[in-house]
Amino acid sequence: MTQVFDENGDCFAVTVIDLKQAVITQVKTKAKNGYQAVQVGFLPKKAKAATKPEQGHAKAANASGFYHYQEFRLADSDSLDGLSVGKVLSADFLKPGDLVDLTAMSKGKGFQGGVKRFHYHGNYKTHGASVSHRQIGSIGNRADPGRVFPGKPMPGHMGHEQVTVQNVRVIRVDTENQLLLVNGSVPGPRSGVVTVRRAVKRAE
Repeated sequence: MTQVFDENGDCFAVTVIDLKQAVITQVKTKAKNGYQAVQVGFLPKKAKAATKPEQGHAKAANASGFYHYQEFRLADSDSLDGLSVGKVLSADFLKPGDLVDLTAMSKGKGFQGGVKRFHYHGNYKTHGASVSHRQIGSIGNRADPGRVFPGKPMPGHMGHEQVTVQNVRVIRVDTENQLLLVNGSVPGPRSGVVTVRRAVKRAE
């Protein structure tokens, strides 16, 4: 993250999103595919790192393959004019002040216990509580119900889940360098993959 100042001198904490090298790799139509959508590939890879089927799919976009693909579905009433395979997408579809939804995979935390994963209180630290300070305690009753209910918060893998942050305001758009500066933080690790969509629940 970094910070920028607007024309009024107000300081904003922003996250810089790089939109370089996003190319349309496939345009799906209602007649051929049953629905309308645009497939976008980004982070191109060299030919030696791509399989033959992947090279054939990306050949129409004048590329040997991409590390990431994302499909954006369109309504049947939306026009496909200007959307052609091989077109490089630009950041000029947004302007400062627009609201967007950001989707990414959250940071992975590995296998964690109940205290960190679900904010359990933990056991007492004194009066005979031996080697059970961070245990979650009882997970069920005896013969009735005689089982552990599904969804019971227990230790397990934490993080690396899809997270969407809604109504994030665009602070600045750098079309020359294909950079997007959004207000606040963005889910996921540094240099992670982020999907940018126009806000669905616009809070004007």
